[in-house]
Amino acid sequence: MPNPLRSLFSSFSNSTDLDSDSGGTRVEQRRRRRGRNRQRVLMAGAVVAVGALVGTGFVVQSAVAAQNESAASAAETRQSEAELADRVLRAHAVWTAKSTVSGANTVIAAAQGKTDATTLATSVTALSRATLIAEPATITDLATVTKTQTATVQAATVEVDRVAAEQATAAAAQAAAEAQAAAEAAAAKAAAEAAAEAAAPKAPAASSRPAAPTDPSGAQAIARDLMASQYGWGDDQFGCLVSLWNRESGWNVNAYNASSGATGIPQALPGSKMATAGADWATNPATQITWGLGYIAGRYSNPCAAWDHSESAGWY
Repeated sequence: MPNPLRSLFSSFSNSTDLDSDSGGTRVEQRRRRRGRNRQRVLMAGAVVAVGALVGTGFVVQSAVAAQNESAASAAETRQSEAELADRVLRAHAVWTAKSTVSGANTVIAAAQGKTDATTLATSVTALSRATLIAEPATITDLATVTKTQTATVQAATVEVDRVAAEQATAAAAQAAAEAQAAAEAAAAKAAAEAAAEAAAPKAPAASSRPAAPTDPSGAQAIARDLMASQYGWGDDQFGCLVSLWNRESGWNVNAYNASSGATGIPQALPGSKMATAGADWATNPATQITWGLGYIAGRYSNPCAAWDHSESAGWY
């Protein structure tokens, strides 16, 4: 590209060369000087114009460069902002996923043995893996699905717990009612027994119990000997036994109560029970007495206690 300053200075140089010309008149010289002055003025204006033109080019170039730099900076800023927004979005999605997984695991633990949480467990596994590789939108979608399933499992668990609580309350109420009924029955029984005891005739005092015969014979003599040898009972017990069996059978080995079926001296019911004391129980007074003394010892401890019961109840 031509340099305007160089051309201008070249013209100025050529014009100055006219001053060295020795030819011409003074008039011609003055005319030439005026021409050179005009050229100098034009040269100065050209220099100013060229300078302004050159300066304007520099300014334009600087402005374009600044604009390009500004555009590049704006593009970098927008990219940085987009990257930051993406990181924030992903961080929020991951936080949501972890919070959702934690809540779901709590619900799964509470649902054990109560309701099926298999589908929820599968979603939890998928969501945990998604936080490592998936896009934020995918993570958020999985978290939403998991939250929905968590709410469903939790509601089912709450219902199971509610039913169990109602059943436990009902069972406790029933147990309390049964205990109350048992207590009332026991109280009624105790009251009835107390009333019966109060109404029953009192057992005779020991001093009023029957005395033993001074000269027992037959079956009575056998009984006195067996009482002393087998149980260590003395005449006080023997007197009660004599009176007891007098009332029951009159000490008759063949005694039989047609209305009840009681048999023998001790009035065993049925009589075949006495077979435990011997096969001849139906005819042998010793066998019947042996069985009768065993029955009294086992049920009343001694003959006088049996006599007292017979006095109050009418039987022994």
